[in-house]
Amino acid sequence: MCSMGSADWLQNISTDLFRSPGDILLGGLFPINELTSNLSEREEPDEIQCNSLNSYGLALSLVMKFSVDYINADPSVLPGVRLGFETYDTCRQPAVIMKPTLLFLSEGSTEEVAVRCNYTDYATRVVAIVGPYTSEMVSVVSKLLGFFLIPQISFGATSDKFSDKQLYPSFMRTVPTDKWQVEALVDLLKEFKWNWVAVVASEDEYGRQGQRQFSALASERRICVAYEGLIPIYRDPVPTIREILEHIKETRVGVVVLFSLPQPATEFFTEVIRKNMTLVWVGSTAWGLHKGVAMLPNIHTVGTILAFADTSHPLALLNPYFRALFSKIQQERLSQSSLKPSANIPSMGNPCPSCWHISPDNMSLVEDTLLQRTAFSVYAAVKSVAHALHNMLGCNATMCPQQSSYKIYPWQLLEELRKVSIDINGTHFVFDEEGNPSLGYDVLVWIWKPEVTFREIGNFFRNLSINRTRIEWHTTPNMVPESTCSANCGKGEVKRVKGFHSCCFDCIPCKEGTFQNNSDDIQCTNCPTGQWSTHRSTSCVYPTYTYLSWDSWDSLGLVLAGVLVLVCEVAVGVLFLRHRSTPVVNASGGALCFLSLLCLMGCSASLVLFLGQPRDLVCRLQLPFNAMFPTVALSTILAISLQIVCVTEFPEKISAHLHTLRGPGSCLVVLACCGVQAGLCGWFVQEAPTLSRFVSELEVNFVTQFLSCPVTPLLSFGIALGFNGALALVSFMCTFMALKPAGQYNMARDITISTLAYCVVWVIFVPIYTGLDDKKKSIAHVAVTLISHMGLVAAFFFPKCHLLLKRPELNTAEHFRAYLEGIITPPQEEQAQ
Repeated sequence: MCSMGSADWLQNISTDLFRSPGDILLGGLFPINELTSNLSEREEPDEIQCNSLNSYGLALSLVMKFSVDYINADPSVLPGVRLGFETYDTCRQPAVIMKPTLLFLSEGSTEEVAVRCNYTDYATRVVAIVGPYTSEMVSVVSKLLGFFLIPQISFGATSDKFSDKQLYPSFMRTVPTDKWQVEALVDLLKEFKWNWVAVVASEDEYGRQGQRQFSALASERRICVAYEGLIPIYRDPVPTIREILEHIKETRVGVVVLFSLPQPATEFFTEVIRKNMTLVWVGSTAWGLHKGVAMLPNIHTVGTILAFADTSHPLALLNPYFRALFSKIQQERLSQSSLKPSANIPSMGNPCPSCWHISPDNMSLVEDTLLQRTAFSVYAAVKSVAHALHNMLGCNATMCPQQSSYKIYPWQLLEELRKVSIDINGTHFVFDEEGNPSLGYDVLVWIWKPEVTFREIGNFFRNLSINRTRIEWHTTPNMVPESTCSANCGKGEVKRVKGFHSCCFDCIPCKEGTFQNNSDDIQCTNCPTGQWSTHRSTSCVYPTYTYLSWDSWDSLGLVLAGVLVLVCEVAVGVLFLRHRSTPVVNASGGALCFLSLLCLMGCSASLVLFLGQPRDLVCRLQLPFNAMFPTVALSTILAISLQIVCVTEFPEKISAHLHTLRGPGSCLVVLACCGVQAGLCGWFVQEAPTLSRFVSELEVNFVTQFLSCPVTPLLSFGIALGFNGALALVSFMCTFMALKPAGQYNMARDITISTLAYCVVWVIFVPIYTGLDDKKKSIAHVAVTLISHMGLVAAFFFPKCHLLLKRPELNTAEHFRAYLEGIITPPQEEQAQ
């Protein structure tokens, strides 16, 4: 608000506080007095007494006078047009407010309301009404005013129901609707993570509507209202307040939202102080800055009070104006004492007889913090009407051309008022389509020392902004208090609600394969196909696969064992190669003996296929190599076993056919066995899925799993390995009961021990293998293969190596005659020798 150069207009102001003549009149409805009579004893319409002065309501009515005087002093608003006003008391009673309302609706300057069929050209006494202050009073008169479409601009009624333009077509306001206040309150609770609260309201239109809206929005935002209470305003509230406080104690909430008018709030905190309750109290705009609450004795003991206040801007000339006004009233009183009012009882024409005694000593009346903030709302209401009139009358900086010829009807002013767009003290002010202003809220905290003051900590206009560093929490230590029914669940836990409130819950950990999707989930979410989760997870992941990497200790141990077996096989091969033409090598199979050793070496070397990351080609070769190579060695042993059977069981006939049996016969046996094994391996390769297909079709119920080549179908895998066991078993059975050639090398012993060891190792392997996990299965498979190979080498080849190295004199044809020539020396002949 700009100052107007000189202050001459302050010297010319009228001392009539409640009316001022003008070319155009505004009406004002303010709670100047409080009810002092008992309505239950009322028998006649006028038996209502309002004899207790409401200093706050009086000060608001004076702000309207200031606003009109200020606009009249500004030649740029309504040049040549004087704006007048009439202000009346509402006493916050329906029976009182109806009188001035009907007066405002009277035709012209009369005091009669005309009854017409068409009110289009009906000019009311006032063109617009400022007020009343409360939603309760607005609900009494607003529909009546809406019938005449007379603009009604409230500076304090916040109930959201007045936004309904079908029911209240002419209602507008300069304070935000409770719908926005409720959003701000809920946002504040969410800001500090308070989800277990009580809400108490005054039992009037303002309180009930606010409580209803708050509870509904809080429920949508997952804030639980543990208790709801109403403070009576038309009967003794103390018993009800005490009951409300007992319920609040029982619910163990840490935060209470109080949606109340100032007087019920004052009564409420009086009992709170008496019961020594310390909580966080969140106040609505109606009482958040009210002096009556702030001045209660020991109010500092109640805890922390966070309050909302309508966004406002200070009016720079307000205090100078009132100082000048009060001084002028004092001067007139001193100079014209004969004009003193004859009665001290308020009336409709003079709602404040005691105001005759007002003086500059009463400046505290208008210096109250709440009044200074609310003054902006009253001023904005008058200012918006003035600018609507400015536009209707076609005013410019010097004159209003249409003043003399233009008759103002309320419904025309209403249309113009809806289009008002002005700047007030640097704030852009407009009405939306529901008649609500483009204003928000300031958020304040009560500071107790040395006296109650209010510190701004944030604001709200569509979004909440809070500066936490400016808040003094009246707790020990200075920490944000908690107000929850149940502690927050940890990561990977969902809430299982207990009872009726969603904020009271047990925390249930999510099992494997499920996860906590959101922090407020009440049920774990199943993982999508192809993903999995661990216990207490907040997300699912695609599985990762491990394998026998080359740098692991398991792989190192297997490699060392494989190298050891391979060295033994190579050493035997080298030794046999150096003695390849000797009887011991020929008796051991000759060329087939070298083929067997080479295959055993190849099998030992092929075990590296089990190490490193498995791939499709590796998995295709793994089983065939692991099964085919031992088949060659075992089929060679089988061929030798068959020779022993023939020599021991048919000694008379075998000599002539031994050469054929040891040559083509043995090769045929080896080829036949290898052919069968090749067929089994081919069957396995054809039926088994590729590794890629196996992984894609794998049912994911793990996060990390050891990946080995698929052993499916298990039947073909078992038959392929079982075939080698069958060869060893047949060889064992052929030699187990064979007679020892007298004075000759006992080849049957070597075969019996080696095949028995092979069979035992693999028989033990089968039950162990089935009970292992995938990683240990791979390790066991490699280990058993190496052990069985070592058993064959140690039992079948090492005795012959011992003979070659330690008993070379026995490496003669005579010593191996039974296997080379088919001639067995009878035991008697051996004894004779």
